[in-house]
Amino acid sequence: MAVALASADTYVVVVALPDMMAGVGLGIDELHRATPIISGFLLGYIAVLPLIGRLSDLVARQRILLFCLSVFVIGSAITAVSVELPVLVGGRVLQGIGGGGLVPATLALVADLWPPDRRGTPLGVVGAMQELGSVVGPLLGAAVLAVADWRAIFWLNVAGGIAIGVVLALTGGRVNRPHPRPLPTVLGLLALGAGMLTLIAPTALASDVTFGVPFVPFAGTSRVATPMGVITLLLLATAVVAARSGFDLARRVDLLGALCVAVALGSLVLTFASADPEREVVGPWGWTLVSLGVAAVAAYLWRHRTARDPLVARGLMSIAGRSRVVPALVVSTLIGVALVAIVVDIPVLARLTVTSSQSTAALLLVRFLVAVPVGALAGGWLLNRRGPALVAAAGLAMAGTALVLMSGWGHGSLRLWSSTPVLVLAGLGLGLAVAPVNAAALADAPADAHGVVSSLVVLARMVGMVVGLGLLTAVGLRRYYAAVAALPDQSNVAALGAAAVVQVQTVFVGGAIAAFSAAIIAMALRARRARR
Repeated sequence: MAVALASADTYVVVVALPDMMAGVGLGIDELHRATPIISGFLLGYIAVLPLIGRLSDLVARQRILLFCLSVFVIGSAITAVSVELPVLVGGRVLQGIGGGGLVPATLALVADLWPPDRRGTPLGVVGAMQELGSVVGPLLGAAVLAVADWRAIFWLNVAGGIAIGVVLALTGGRVNRPHPRPLPTVLGLLALGAGMLTLIAPTALASDVTFGVPFVPFAGTSRVATPMGVITLLLLATAVVAARSGFDLARRVDLLGALCVAVALGSLVLTFASADPEREVVGPWGWTLVSLGVAAVAAYLWRHRTARDPLVARGLMSIAGRSRVVPALVVSTLIGVALVAIVVDIPVLARLTVTSSQSTAALLLVRFLVAVPVGALAGGWLLNRRGPALVAAAGLAMAGTALVLMSGWGHGSLRLWSSTPVLVLAGLGLGLAVAPVNAAALADAPADAHGVVSSLVVLARMVGMVVGLGLLTAVGLRRYYAAVAALPDQSNVAALGAAAVVQVQTVFVGGAIAAFSAAIIAMALRARRARR
C-alpha cells in the first residue's frame, strides 16, 4: 500500500502542474521555471536509492519503511503549504526520497519473508502496485481537482501515509521497534511544528504587532528567511546531534561513497530530465553536469576499492561467480529504455496525428498503462512455474514485437481499433518481466545485501528511462532534421508534421531494439543448479 501511494504521487503532477505553478506565483508561460517541480522529485527518488537500500540491510526493514514513510509525509505536508517555488521543490525532493526508498525496502522485505521458490506472487504484487500508480495517480489528481484545489492532493498523501505508518508500526513486531529516545523525538517534533508554522504563517499571528515579529523576513518576502525559519533550523540541528544512534549507524555506512553516487546520479538526472524531449537532448547545464558526474563516478570507484565497508559490497557484482545480479541490472536498464519510449512518445504521436490536447493525448496511453500492472501480476504467478529467464524473455519479446508494430504507425493509427491490442501487448510484455528480474537478483544476493540489490534494480530501471529518453530523442531529432532538410518547401505544415512522425517512429525502433536485447540477456537469468 505504501508503494502504491508513493507511485501514484509520481504521476499526479501530470494533471496538477498548472495549478501548482499558479500556487507559487508562476504563470502558464513560465513552464521552464516549473521544471524543478518534476526533476526535483526524480532527483530525490534516484539519488539516495543505494544509500537507503544499504541502510535497510543494517537495520530492521520496518524501521526503514517507517522512516521513508515519515520523509514522504513531511515532504507532502511541505508541498501542500508551499507558496514559494524553492519550498515547493524542496517538498517534492523529500517526497522523492521517501517514496523512492519504499520500493527497495519492500522488495527486500519480500526476500526476507518468502524463500526464493515462493517469491513470485509477492514480487508480482509489489511490481503491480508500483505500476498501478501510473494509472491511479492522474485519475486521483483529476478527481481531487474537480472538488478541491491542488493542495488537497498532498494532504491526502499525509493522511494515507500516517494511516499506513500506524498499521506498519503495529504489525512490525516488537523486536523491530526502535528503542525510544525522548529528547531527539521531542526536538524533531518541535522542529516539524516550527517549520510548518513558518511555512503556513497564520494571518492571526503574522499580522499581530507582538507575535508577528518572528514571521517578518530579514529581506525580501520569503517565509523561510525569518526568525521562525532560523528557529526551525536550530531545532532540527539539535535533534540530529541528540540522535547519537545516527552517528553510530553512519560509521557502518559508506557515506562518502553514497555522496559520490548521489552526485553522479543527480548530475545524470539534471542533465537529461531538465531538457524538453521534443526539442533538445540535454538540459541547459549540459556538459558541465556530465563532467561533474564523470568525476563523481571516478571518486566512487576509488572509494569502492579503498573503503573498509563499501556502499555496494565487493564481489556482489562479480560476473566470474556466475551471479545473476549484473544481467538483472542490464535487463532492468533496457526495460526502462523501452518503457520510456512508449510513455513519452505515444502522447507525442497523439498530439501530432489525433488531437492538440495534452490531456486527451495522455488518455490514449491508458490502454498501455493498465496492462503493465496486470502483466506484473501475471509475471509473478508464472515465475514459480516457468522460472525467471523464460518469463522475462517471453514478456520482453512481446514488448519488442509491439514496439516494431508501433514504429509503422502514422496519421490515423491511434484511431484504429488495432492500436489497442498492440498497446496492451506492450504493457503486458513489460509487466511480465518485472517480478522475474527482481527475483533473479535477490536469489543470488546474500541476505544482508537484499536491500542494496533491490535498490540497484530499481535504480537501473530509472537510469534506463532517463538516459534512454535522451539518447532515443537524439537519434530521433537527427532523423527529423534530415527529413526537414530534404523537404522542397519547409513552410509546408503537413510535411513538417510528417517529419515529426518520423522522429517518433525512430524512438519506437530504438525501444524495440532495447526490448529484444533485454529478451536475449534475460536468458542469463536462468537459475543455477544447486551443488550437492
